[in-house]
Amino acid sequence: MQKQKFNNNKINFSTEEEIFETVLDKDHVFRKLNKVISWNKIAGNLRKLYRKNGKIGIDVRKGLKCLVMQFWENYSDREMEKALKENFAIKWFCEFGIGEDTPDHSYFGKLRKRIGQKELLKIFEKINLELSSKGITGNVFEVIDASAIVTKTQLWAERDRAIADGEKKLNNKNVTRYAADKDARWGVKGKNKKWFGYKRHVSVDCKSGIILKVSATPANEPDFKEAKHIAGSGKVIFMDKGYDYPEVDEELKKKGSISCAIRKKNNPRKDWQKDSWRTKIRMPFEGVFSKMERRSRYRGKAKVTMQCILESISYNLKKALTILAISEVGLDLN
Repeated sequence: MQKQKFNNNKINFSTEEEIFETVLDKDHVFRKLNKVISWNKIAGNLRKLYRKNGKIGIDVRKGLKCLVMQFWENYSDREMEKALKENFAIKWFCEFGIGEDTPDHSYFGKLRKRIGQKELLKIFEKINLELSSKGITGNVFEVIDASAIVTKTQLWAERDRAIADGEKKLNNKNVTRYAADKDARWGVKGKNKKWFGYKRHVSVDCKSGIILKVSATPANEPDFKEAKHIAGSGKVIFMDKGYDYPEVDEELKKKGSISCAIRKKNNPRKDWQKDSWRTKIRMPFEGVFSKMERRSRYRGKAKVTMQCILESISYNLKKALTILAISEVGLDLN
């Protein structure tokens, strides 16, 4: 025999924090994330972006944590709006009360625009400094590489309009007149890989796998030209043969860094044994680039750069929590 039972037990709480204490486990990852970074310190300078008088809006610290959580969970703006209403863990991390109004989807786009690329890059660097202060990064060896970001998979309609206008074909010289994203370009890697969009350029710390620097360029920008912007100073830097250019070696030398690029076959300095070793050093970090988002969420180089920065912040925080968890538990190698 079965009888339907309703859970109507009365639960008494005196504060919202008691509810969150009940719902969120003490070891919940968001509790750890809240402790590993000084969010008030990180977001402090963002308050200068707002007027001192007028209507009081959502605290920018809450907004920043919303953006981090959005990319942590890979939510769209509308999905993030829903999560803030329904997910107690995300609501708690972003510092919204249970009965407090949460922002709608339009808020996140406005916030990204207000913060801008330069300020967001400063936040990325501040977070990395905090992680470095915890002894996570090595600050000696780096790996540099680039990966594709696709804006649109097919441009048949754009091609047809170009041909109708008398163009022989649609290419990087005339695509700005027809594509919705005016900054995107076609890029090619190897013999078979071709895409329309951008490139993500990243430098990774070899000790931790933490992303140290990130930038975005149109897809037709050669990898080696961006090396000087993302390479660290006083480092030993491992790169694939796409960076085997004299100008890269010279730029790194100016920074006090050493190039460990895999040499091309026609390079007289080619050393197969040395390049085999360099390849083995690079291999463990290929996963960093493969896990990054391959599609652009936005249009325009500035917005795509912000996407790359927020993805890198989210990736670094996840990586840091894993490293710190291992260091706390310790490894028994016997």
